[in-house]
Amino acid sequence: MSAEGLAVIGPLGLDSIAKSNWQVESVGGLTMGADPIACAISYASASTDRPLRAFSVRKEPKAHGTGKLIEGPFRAGDRVAVIEDTITTGGSARKAIEAVRAAGGVVVGVVALVDREEGGREALEREGVPVISMTLASEIVARMPAVHDQ
Repeated sequence: MSAEGLAVIGPLGLDSIAKSNWQVESVGGLTMGADPIACAISYASASTDRPLRAFSVRKEPKAHGTGKLIEGPFRAGDRVAVIEDTITTGGSARKAIEAVRAAGGVVVGVVALVDREEGGREALEREGVPVISMTLASEIVARMPAVHDQ
């Protein structure tokens, strides 16, 4: 959630979505991990010809008020890219996908900041949901300096 991180992730996520040709109207995912990424992507899109709206999917419906699972400017009929911070098993993305579909949205894919390479991507793709990863866990590990015992 640092300013520097959001400044990098927003345009990177927006570029990933643009290259996919998914033509989305909104981005969002399961709170809390997806929230800053979706908002950064939405903010990065503000000056484009296709600004994207960001939304959050609650883990449980609110006990009072409207009782909605999705908060924010999501609209039924939206083409949606579900956002994930890290994809491990695909469970969080699956919950968000179910909520979006139940609210009338069309999920066109998942954008993950980090694919932990533990089967989540493959599980979602087997269900017909394409996945874009901004980076892989193995790429991050490969760039880390070696840690030596002291």
